[in-house]
Amino acid sequence: MQHPTRDEVAAFLTRHSGSPPSDLEPLTGGAWSSAWAYRAGDEELVIRFGRERSWYETDRMAMAFGGPELPVPEVREIGTTPDGLAYAISVRHHGQFLEDTPVEHADAVAPTLTRLLVALQQVPAAPDIPVMWHPAGTPARSWRELVLGRLVDDPGSRAHGWRADLAADPKLAALSTAVSDRVGTLIEACPERRDLIHGDLLHGNVLVSPDYRRVQAVISWKCSLRGDFLYDAAWCSAWGPVFYPGIAAIDPLSGLLEDPILRADETALVDAAIRHHCYELQLGLTHLGWSLRTWQPEHVDATVRLLAELLERGPLP
Repeated sequence: MQHPTRDEVAAFLTRHSGSPPSDLEPLTGGAWSSAWAYRAGDEELVIRFGRERSWYETDRMAMAFGGPELPVPEVREIGTTPDGLAYAISVRHHGQFLEDTPVEHADAVAPTLTRLLVALQQVPAAPDIPVMWHPAGTPARSWRELVLGRLVDDPGSRAHGWRADLAADPKLAALSTAVSDRVGTLIEACPERRDLIHGDLLHGNVLVSPDYRRVQAVISWKCSLRGDFLYDAAWCSAWGPVFYPGIAAIDPLSGLLEDPILRADETALVDAAIRHHCYELQLGLTHLGWSLRTWQPEHVDATVRLLAELLERGPLP
């Protein structure tokens, strides 16, 4: 996607609102969107530009999920630029990215992450919430089918061909087989739940307060779906060791195992360690394939080490 320049953003906002924006500045964190903060009168706003209007429609829908532990920015407007880019204007929230938490503050952010994960799990089911999707965008018949389907090389994905890349390297092929076999065995312990999953809690999508004790905003809901809430916990514990030392210093599962709301639910934590381990392995192998196809050798090496450690360790007690 061709990201607009500062001059192009300023020109668009001037035409859009009838006056030039003030304090226009680029924001970091988005991999799929270009985001800019600006002021309109006394309001602080953010405009994002991306390829798919549906991404921002999902963000607007997610406003219904908002609450004290799950703050979702208000989306004011969604549209399309004359050049065909989708855009969304929302209220700006301030904070620092969850994944940028330093190791020395891991103890402070750990309960914050737990409360966020529990808040997601507590969102009631509703007919207009995404249910389950294969990578190719077709509905899955079950949560288990979705998890297993993400181990399949999707021809419509930007990373298509990753299975062939794994098969071409004997060591990677053996690792892939071991991970796939383990996931296939553990999937029977994974229940057909319909919890709300954000699906991308890292990568610039969660803002926390300067003291790391509050979530300030949860954005970018395009990967959201319904399934097992432990998937979001596994997302953090699988990505942390590869990229984010502060997140790697947290054990998201242990916080959930001790949470009184979840402990009061007779079904929420059954076989939790096995389910979490299954999702870590699936996410790790999927990311290994992505790294191979995007030619990021340092990510490949780190993910190979992670998967080997997960296979050796097994589910945490």
